[in-house]
Amino acid sequence: MEKKKHLLVVDDELLIRDLLYDHFSGCDYEITLADDGKSAMARLAEQHFDTVILDLKMPDMDGLELAAVVREQQPEAPIIIITGYPSVDSAVESLRRRYFDYFVKPFNMKKLEMAVRAAITEVGLARRGQEGVPRA
Repeated sequence: MEKKKHLLVVDDELLIRDLLYDHFSGCDYEITLADDGKSAMARLAEQHFDTVILDLKMPDMDGLELAAVVREQQPEAPIIIITGYPSVDSAVESLRRRYFDYFVKPFNMKKLEMAVRAAITEVGLARRGQEGVPRA
């Protein structure tokens, strides 16, 4: 039996956290929730995540700052940005930093689920590809 994939969801809005928790738990994912950057960093130090979904606009630390921490601590974890305050600058920055996807609230839950599955699959394929490459 394959181990459940583990998602970290970071959003300061309780409604969004609950919505994502309920949906992805029903899709057989293990979910860890954080309501701000500080608690997310504590979760990152404790556990590996297969994908991180994070809000851009949060009170203590914005999502781009937190995403940099995720990249530093768990470089293989794909990052999916969600935001209620979209801007061309944040979308371009997300692309430039090669985050996996960018969703504007209210987002389509099925499309977000498809992005999570694609992110996990892509990392798995990359990992398997690296295992087959001979070391110099």
